[in-house]
Amino acid sequence: MDNLLLLVHRIPYPPNKGDKIRSYHLLKHLAEHYRVHLATFVDDQDDWQHVPRLQAMTASAHFAPLNPKKARVRSLGALLGNRSLSLDYYRDAGLRRWVDETVRREGITRIVVFSSAMAQYAEAYPDATRVVDFVDVDSDKWRQYAEKKSWPMSMLYAHEARQLLAYERRVALECDAALFVSAPEAELFRTLAPESAARTGHFSNGVDTAYFSPEGPQGQPHDHPYTAQELPLVFTGAMDYWPNIDAVTWFARDVLPAVRARHPQAVFYIVGARPASEVQELAGLPGVVVTGTVPDVRPYVAHASLCVAPLRIARGIQNKVLEAMAMARTVVVSPQALEGIEAEPGRSLLLAADAPAFIATVNAALDQPDAAIGRAARATVEHLYGWNSHLAQVCALLEAGRPVRKEA
Repeated sequence: MDNLLLLVHRIPYPPNKGDKIRSYHLLKHLAEHYRVHLATFVDDQDDWQHVPRLQAMTASAHFAPLNPKKARVRSLGALLGNRSLSLDYYRDAGLRRWVDETVRREGITRIVVFSSAMAQYAEAYPDATRVVDFVDVDSDKWRQYAEKKSWPMSMLYAHEARQLLAYERRVALECDAALFVSAPEAELFRTLAPESAARTGHFSNGVDTAYFSPEGPQGQPHDHPYTAQELPLVFTGAMDYWPNIDAVTWFARDVLPAVRARHPQAVFYIVGARPASEVQELAGLPGVVVTGTVPDVRPYVAHASLCVAPLRIARGIQNKVLEAMAMARTVVVSPQALEGIEAEPGRSLLLAADAPAFIATVNAALDQPDAAIGRAARATVEHLYGWNSHLAQVCALLEAGRPVRKEA
């Protein structure tokens, strides 16, 4: 096998949140075709236990410790230098030395970059075939943040939106292919970076349908985490991530009270690690439960009356939606949460655009549960969201070393 350098901004294991799910499956696929040399950061102390697993999957690996608080402070220097804060946040001299030594020692001519901030470590190798998986148009996420926040954070986020977009455009122009998580995300980038339209494409996320199965592990039913009287409405996700914080806060305050007026047994379960203080405060509201970290989200999804994804800010494909669909649950989504997912509203999930629509849709679904929606959801995921078929084009691009077609 040929050697390949894989640069990932966060350790790609365990696959328990959106970016780590995608990066783990990317690593797993690439390791079947190349001797992968992995360079990544570890920003959670709990993740150090997973280093041996990734070492076993790779030819060599470098794990750089990253303290998020210190990195945020360090990144503020980018304001004076008129740079992207994200680049300074992920700047590390030790990781750069390891990359340089590994590329030279192993004669690496293929590089895969996962997230724009890691492209800084591939800039020194213009002769290598370089494929960057931006995943999302991160600069546009910061633009949305700037519109939602008040000064001075709005100023900070607007700065990052401008500087990161400039860097994204440069990276896309210099690399052989620029990939995103969905067709809408790729099309957005084409409008923002028309000079790279010919080399911009996408590959969708997938779902491990054996793991996210309604049947449960080894065919045994999932444990039941709720009381018999509850009608659980479930949201899953990392609860220190602002779009998730915004979504659950809005749902708990603007939607849930009207739902409980009709269905007093409805309980909103917020299931996810590291709940921010704003999320923890929601537990004081009637009918809201904040679980924090759980060993396995599948029982909460499997026994939910409904899963909800009321995101008002979103980039790319929402894994939480695909996973709930794979488990044959009825999912109520906002237009933002549906973006990039090939699913027919009314058949394999339910769509609601605002608070009145969410209230009406959730109440109707609780009034008359329809198992056919869950079955159609599972069938949709099985048909459209297998990992290997999506990831095959990454290897094809690495071998071709030329711009992707627009329809990729």
